[in-house]
Amino acid sequence: MLVLVANLGSTSFKYRLFRMDESGGEVVAKGGYERVTDHAVVIEDALGTLQRDGIIASPDEIDAVGFKTVLGKDLSGCVIADQKTIDALDGFTAVAPAHNPPYAAGIRQFEKALPNARLVALFETAFYQWTPPAFHSYAIPQAWRDIGIRRYGFHGASHKFIAERSAELCGRDDVAEIARRLYLDGPQVVSGKPFRVISCHLGGSSSVTGIRDGVAIGSSMGFSPQSGLPQNNRVGDLDSAAIPFAMRTLGISLDEAERQLTKESGLLGLSGVSNDARDIRTAAAEGNTAAQLAIDANVHSIRHWIGAFLVDLGGLDALVFTAGIGENGVETRAAVCKDLEAFGIHLDSSKNAACRATEAVISTDDSPVKIIVIPANEELVLAREVYRKLS
Repeated sequence: MLVLVANLGSTSFKYRLFRMDESGGEVVAKGGYERVTDHAVVIEDALGTLQRDGIIASPDEIDAVGFKTVLGKDLSGCVIADQKTIDALDGFTAVAPAHNPPYAAGIRQFEKALPNARLVALFETAFYQWTPPAFHSYAIPQAWRDIGIRRYGFHGASHKFIAERSAELCGRDDVAEIARRLYLDGPQVVSGKPFRVISCHLGGSSSVTGIRDGVAIGSSMGFSPQSGLPQNNRVGDLDSAAIPFAMRTLGISLDEAERQLTKESGLLGLSGVSNDARDIRTAAAEGNTAAQLAIDANVHSIRHWIGAFLVDLGGLDALVFTAGIGENGVETRAAVCKDLEAFGIHLDSSKNAACRATEAVISTDDSPVKIIVIPANEELVLAREVYRKLS
C-alpha cells in the first residue's frame, strides 16, 4: 500500500510517501515547500514531482493519504477524512487557528487531486480518548463543558509510538501489541504487573504524558496546544485571572493579549533571546540570566508533570525522552533526572552524554526505572495507523 503522509502548515507543505505492508513500512520519497500561498498548487507540483522522478507511474497509484490533524470539535480518533472531519476542524478553528484551516483545505484539495485514494485523519487528541473524566474535566460551568471545553492532550502520535516502542525495549511485548492495536480494539486488560511509562516529548512544542499498559492516563497539555509546559513562543500554563488583569492594566485588547501569549511568550518570553533552545542555552552559557531562567523554568515544569504522573501511575517502569530537545538535550535530560534516585530513576552520565538523536537506554545498569531516548517519527506512526485503519 502506498501511503502519502501530508503535513500541512499555514504556509508550508511537507510530505513523505511510504510503502506499507504487514511487516512495517519504508519511506520511498519525501519533499516539502515553504512560504506556500496556495496549497493546491504545491500539492499538484508534489504529485507531478513523484511522477517525473519515477517514484510512481501515475498519481492513481497512491492508495491513501494520511493527515496529522490536531483538534476536532466532537470528533477524535483515527477516522476517514470526509466532510464530517472537515466540519469538526472548522468547528475548532478558533482554538487551533494555525493548524485546522490548512488541514481542512488540504483534505478538500486531495479529494480533487486524488479522487481514488482513501483519505484518513489521525487526530493528535486520539491517544487520549480513554483518559478518565477526573483528568479531562475542567472545574467550569456545565455550559462551558457542553461546548467542548475540556482537557484533550496533544502530540498523540508521538506518545503512542513511545507506548509501543518502550514496551518492546522493556520486554513487554503484550503491552506493545495492545498499544499498536489501540485505535482498532481500544484498551485491553493486562495480566500481571502493569507497565508504567512517562513520555517526555520535548521540542519547539512540548508535552509530558503518563501511560499505563499502552494507554494514556493524562497529559500536560489541555484544551489547546497553548497549554502545559512553556512552548517555544507560547505561554504554557497560566492562571486565567492573569488575562483580564493584563488587559485592564496594559490597556490591550483580547486579540492583542492572545497574540502576545501565542507569539511572544514561552521560552522566547522568558529568555528575551530566542524561541530556540539551542540559542537560549548558548546565551545562558555566556552569562545571560534571563536565558538561564527560561531553561530552569522549562525543567521545573517537566519535573512537575513527571511528579504528577509518577503518583497517578503508582510507580514507574520507564522514563522516555523524545523529539528534538528530548533526543539531543544532554543537559536537559540530566537536569530533569537530577536527584530522582529515591524514585528509582538513576541516570548514567556517560551514556547520557554519548546519546544524541539515537535510540538508547541511558540509565545505569541497575536502575529500577529504565531511562530511554527514542527518536520521534510521527510520519511513520501516521502511515502505520492509516495502513491499520484501511486493512
